[in-house]
Amino acid sequence: MEVFQLRYNEGLFCTPHLRQRGALIYPVSNCFIACDTPYNEAEWVIFGAPYDGTSSYRPGSRFAPDSIRAASYGLETYSPAQDKDLEDVRICDCGDVELSFGDKKRILAAIEEKAAGFVQDGKKVIGVGGEHLVTLPLFMASAGKLENPALIHLDAHADLRDDYMGEKLSHATVVRRIADVIGAENVFQYGIRSGTAEEFAYIRSNSTMKTPPEKLKSILKDRPVYFTLDLDVLDPAFFPGTGTPEPGGWSFSELVGFFQFISGLNVVGCDVVELSPHYDHSGVSSITASKVLRELILKVF
Repeated sequence: MEVFQLRYNEGLFCTPHLRQRGALIYPVSNCFIACDTPYNEAEWVIFGAPYDGTSSYRPGSRFAPDSIRAASYGLETYSPAQDKDLEDVRICDCGDVELSFGDKKRILAAIEEKAAGFVQDGKKVIGVGGEHLVTLPLFMASAGKLENPALIHLDAHADLRDDYMGEKLSHATVVRRIADVIGAENVFQYGIRSGTAEEFAYIRSNSTMKTPPEKLKSILKDRPVYFTLDLDVLDPAFFPGTGTPEPGGWSFSELVGFFQFISGLNVVGCDVVELSPHYDHSGVSSITASKVLRELILKVF
């Protein structure tokens, strides 16, 4: 933790968006569709991390968690592709972490503290961003203290800069900060199509993009895995509602098809980040993000 100095716990108030009825604690009423298992009985929790303070092009991802929840009510709980139903999953949507304004390290500490509390209660965490920097505290809470963790990263952008305009903590540096902790040899990247010359030199020298996805299970076996999905891995023709759209990306079917390669892995936590709903007035990007989240939940649960 010396690398990030995230722990500034004084004055942090992370109020869970839950309500209690008798001995059971229930999620908020506007939860992601069917993710309403009482907290006490849930195996997984969803919570939002509505932060976009380092967005370098088009901010707005702080509005994503509630937009994804609202859009989820246009979906079915059943996935015909997987023959699975969210109604059969023990998962609780715990609302959003309450964040202050302006102090990035305090905000990251608040996200980590909230996620760590869920982990201490024996839950696995699915974070909903927000920008990609929120992955850093989510990773540290879910996997950073475990033995030999790995990171699987889907994105249009490498996010491997050592700094962005002098800032070590940025959505453009988040995977580099995680690699500083676990080693670049434990980072597995897919969908990357944008970055600096230095980032691609780092990718080549550390082979972060050389592992075929079908080999992940044989390589990672039972190791703890954290999975982070930046939705701008999708082509903006399908997903315009993001802060840094990058042409040449995946289709929805290609993205959810990738989930087969993480099914069966020891996924200890995951996140879905970088929807900026107001850049897509049709609402299709929010609907797409909701369906991606549904498919991810059913694949990793």
